[in-house]
Amino acid sequence: MTTPPPSPKPRRGPGRPRADEAEQGPGAQERIRVAARAEFAARGYDKTSVRGIAKAAGVDPALVHHYFGSKDELFAAAIELSMEPALFVPAILGAGPDGIGERLARYFLGIWENPVSRAPLLAVMRSALTHEAAAKVLRGLILRRVLERVAADLNVPEPTFRAELAASHMIGIAMLRYVVQVEPLASADPEEIVALVAPTLQRYLTEE
Repeated sequence: MTTPPPSPKPRRGPGRPRADEAEQGPGAQERIRVAARAEFAARGYDKTSVRGIAKAAGVDPALVHHYFGSKDELFAAAIELSMEPALFVPAILGAGPDGIGERLARYFLGIWENPVSRAPLLAVMRSALTHEAAAKVLRGLILRRVLERVAADLNVPEPTFRAELAASHMIGIAMLRYVVQVEPLASADPEEIVALVAPTLQRYLTEE
């Protein structure tokens, strides 16, 4: 009796991962995000490719597209991994409006002071000056995912405008301290910066 030939494997459509890759589930997603954060931090937005990220994560490029869609969306996911707004926003809000300026300043400086999270944030800050995709990520994460949520929870007038004022203050500090490295701000003690900046953020977010 002749043994029938094995059935051919089904072909993948565009952007669909192989079955064995899809079965890796959230573990594969996390590896891709971690690899993307490292690649964007090391190479910047321009020189980072989906194929390079896939290689670093040990997956097929189709799996990257399957989970994250585009390079821009992957960029946002990689930077969000550094900021973790879902974890820190409740901590910033705390018990109420009292002291929220200090908590916000300490959170923002804390992620910049951490070398692991600083590198990808430097990449997004530098890229935002010349690439709209990176600027969109910066707006989405710092303004909408953090500051607008904080301001809206406080039930104050014009929360978006207040959030933008707070964002301008903190992004300006990040640009001068970590990107341009202007002295003496670049080498100032973080707690000294928090003490000086917190009252201004408090006023932006809570005073009428």
